Amino acid sequence: MIKEWNLLRVIACLSIVFLHSTSQIGIATGFPKTEYYQLLRTILCYATPTFIVLSEIILANRYPNKLPEKFWTKRLKWIFAPYVSFAIIDALVSYKLSPSTIDLKQMILNNIFLGQFEGYFILIIFQFYVLHYFVTKYRIPINVLIPVSILLMIFHFKILDGNIAFVKENMGIFKIPFTAWFGYFTIAYVIGKHYKKVSALLYKHKWLTLVGVIVSLFGVFVFFKAGYTGVGSRRIDLLPLSIAVSAAVIAWGQRIRNFKIINIISNYSFGIYLIHWQIQRYFGSDIAQYFEGTFTRVIALFFISLVVSMAIIKIVSMLPFGSYVIGNVKRKQSSKLKTLRTAA
Repeated sequence: MIKEWNLLRVIACLSIVFLHSTSQIGIATGFPKTEYYQLLRTILCYATPTFIVLSEIILANRYPNKLPEKFWTKRLKWIFAPYVSFAIIDALVSYKLSPSTIDLKQMILNNIFLGQFEGYFILIIFQFYVLHYFVTKYRIPINVLIPVSILLMIFHFKILDGNIAFVKENMGIFKIPFTAWFGYFTIAYVIGKHYKKVSALLYKHKWLTLVGVIVSLFGVFVFFKAGYTGVGSRRIDLLPLSIAVSAAVIAWGQRIRNFKIINIISNYSFGIYLIHWQIQRYFGSDIAQYFEGTFTRVIALFFISLVVSMAIIKIVSMLPFGSYVIGNVKRKQSSKLKTLRTAA
């Protein structure tokens, strides 16, 4: 795997764990009254879209013309099977924490088919697989698709911000359709398909990528101060932030050494994403009692849930069926990627 991809995956993964640490500590001990705590949480929501962006960058780079044989079989085994596993685990944990208010069977079905848990992003990634298939098969002009996709995203968010009763009552469902993420797909597709040229251009103008991050952060701040204070990934202002962060990491990641710890966390990132939320839900309140102050509690929960998640992934990966639960943590680097990395 190309080292800057690993770095981007790690940064996004750790950002998600940190975001959820702020959420669980807030639930356990109360959210600080300062609005900047919520602003930080809003900014950290860039991470899930970035995960999704990276998945399409890799896909477009590896398969720019068509999907290979056994593509769907591998994704069903190592991505969708863990999704189903944790859809069930999430429902069981919810039932354990609040048995009197949970319809276990219905929650399992909602989790699997409607993505009503933290693994919902996998349903989005699978929609991206389908989009990639159609774009490559029918050679849809990407210069047309980019503005169309962004306009569809804006329209989707306008519906979410409207006063339609059905939409408000089923807000969780409306985060799943690809139209809410379409702009991420098209931009990531271009980056991945032309990765050698794009990465070289970003490296050449690496200082400008930092300017892009600062400007996009300011955009989130402006939206936040204007009243868009909802903490979640379904925000149009996170599109430029996610792309800017991805561009900056791709640029600067080419200068960073290939550290073993980055590769390990990158390989574990999928499992970390699925597991850490359950650990934080189950032990967040107990951990908070051993520390004073919001900051120390968040940091403690962040590190403990990260380490425990990685330990569980290591143990489960040794089991014969482990990859069906926590994904494939033993990725092999293809010869094509090795060549690309050398050329870059």
